[in-house]
Amino acid sequence: MRHFLKLIPLIFCFQIGYAQYTDVINSKRPGFSDSPFSVGTGVYQVEGGLFNKNVGNYLYWEFPDDPNASPIQHSYSSKSFGTDITLRTGQFFERLEFSLDLAVQSENRDNTHPTISSESGFGFSKLTVGAKYLVYKPTYTDKSKEIHSWKARHAFDKKRLIPAVGVYAGLNTNLLYDLQKNTEGISPRFAIFTQNDLSNRWVVLTNFIVDEVFTEDMESSFIGTTTYALTEKWSVFGEGQVFFRNKKSIPNDIQFGAGGAYLFNKDMQFDLSARMIYDERGDNTFLFGGGVSWRLDKHKDKIIKSKTNNNEVSLEQDNKGFFNTITFGLFAGGAKKSSGNKKMRKVKTSNVKERSIEPPVNKKAQKAQKKRNKQLVKQQNRKEKAENKYYKKQKKAKDKS
Repeated sequence: MRHFLKLIPLIFCFQIGYAQYTDVINSKRPGFSDSPFSVGTGVYQVEGGLFNKNVGNYLYWEFPDDPNASPIQHSYSSKSFGTDITLRTGQFFERLEFSLDLAVQSENRDNTHPTISSESGFGFSKLTVGAKYLVYKPTYTDKSKEIHSWKARHAFDKKRLIPAVGVYAGLNTNLLYDLQKNTEGISPRFAIFTQNDLSNRWVVLTNFIVDEVFTEDMESSFIGTTTYALTEKWSVFGEGQVFFRNKKSIPNDIQFGAGGAYLFNKDMQFDLSARMIYDERGDNTFLFGGGVSWRLDKHKDKIIKSKTNNNEVSLEQDNKGFFNTITFGLFAGGAKKSSGNKKMRKVKTSNVKERSIEPPVNKKAQKAQKKRNKQLVKQQNRKEKAENKYYKKQKKAKDKS
């Protein structure tokens, strides 16, 4: 039970702490939201999965250049199957992460208006490079140290209402197949990510995103995600997303998603999710997916060493539990190492400005101690002389007899 209480949910991000690295994988799958935290320096992470998407009756309008002409209605249904992959790594700083988001899919589209036709495509439906940086991370009161009041120990910490904040900037490359291309080419993508750790199990994420900026297809969206850790291995989430599109011919839509993840080991996670997309013109789209996240952990902790009065170096490291830290994903923090795991992670020490840790000098006490030492030496010398004199007398008496 004691280990269980160390959990902290991370259904959309796995991490927390001033340093971004955690002992277990921090994955942002299977939700669409992201957290402000990075995976940590020296970590190379792959998150991928398969999806099946069915679009019922997608309706949009085409407005001719002639203002007197009537808009042309278009509608289609489609079925897609593919894979989405995210590559993430932390470099240079603990708070900085670089990422590559891509999706490869096969799509069959049936046009139903204004003409009946069919078309298909295969290739990249998404290819975006970007970087994320943690701007602010709040600190919370450690209630485990409260031993005088049960009420104070279990009271809600209002500091948890203050979110961690991260910023993101990316570039949509537009190296996509024809049905998914933006006619205006490459475009930037910007976002603000926040995260509130409301308890050791419950996490809330919010994302504010502006995509395909400076083009006619520009859209903004808001994502709200709540995650809850059931056990050290299982976590679930619920998510809502709203799109607001700049182009009037394309409808806005609302998305709802839910799912869960299972932590296989400290470097691997499996997940399942389902999503429904409902737009303002009555179209329903369903998306089902499942995937896996895996990391290559080459992280080395940077620990400051200081001199102590016994010339030993003290290197104290905080080993976080599986849900003891949070970022994005379905589980938080680092898992407590099992007793059978004898392998220790390499630790990189950094020589910085060293400071001797010694007690203050009491000159009066030192002077008195020196005086006492001199007196003891004199007494010892007198004792030795007296003993030598006595032994000599005894020897002379024996010689005479």
